[in-house]
Amino acid sequence: MGQKINPLGFRLGTTQSHHSLWFAEPKNYSKELQEDEKIRYYIKNYVEKNMTSSVRALIRIEIEKDVDVTTMKIYIVPAPADVFNKHYRRESKNLQPNLQKKFASVNKKFDLKTRKEIYVTPKLNFTLIKIFEPYRHANILAKFISGQLLQRISFRKAMKKAIELAKEANTKGIRVQIAGRIGGKEIARVEWIRDGRVPLQTIQAKIDYCSYPVRTISGVLGIKIWIFIDGE
Repeated sequence: MGQKINPLGFRLGTTQSHHSLWFAEPKNYSKELQEDEKIRYYIKNYVEKNMTSSVRALIRIEIEKDVDVTTMKIYIVPAPADVFNKHYRRESKNLQPNLQKKFASVNKKFDLKTRKEIYVTPKLNFTLIKIFEPYRHANILAKFISGQLLQRISFRKAMKKAIELAKEANTKGIRVQIAGRIGGKEIARVEWIRDGRVPLQTIQAKIDYCSYPVRTISGVLGIKIWIFIDGE
């Protein structure tokens, strides 16, 4: 039997880095992990509800925690420059204060001068990183395909259009797979298309991967996308 593995986890430490960077004692690990998920969920909801004019899509959120500061890198697909500059400051003014109020916790820190442990409240900072080639990212393409399927567009047409968008973004290869009751058929099946090279067993190959569920009137469909971005 084939042994399946997540392409991102397979490449950790080589071409793929962690989305959360921090150290915790074993007893606090689950608490810190849950806090990361809550922060990501809150930022995602805030962007979708309050930053619709300046941000077209949210790609990912990276969290780095230190004793006295927590830094979040938010990768976004921005609106055109004039629209972004016009609406961003107004739409994002409450994000940092809300994060500080909701998620700032008290940490212990060893003070070298007094040789004692002191309690500090870490400051929460975030940085927006603009991505100008969104279709090089698997989750953006998956959301595009799900939108097409919800509009009752043929799954083959949606898959081929996604491949065209990826090729325009200078990717070296892409594989798109849809599984479930495709087209409302009684029996579930798997359909996939590949264009170019997708070397899943080459660890040095930079592969982006996304698994995305979409609810249709005939049931849940699973969309999987593998994108070969670069060989180095």
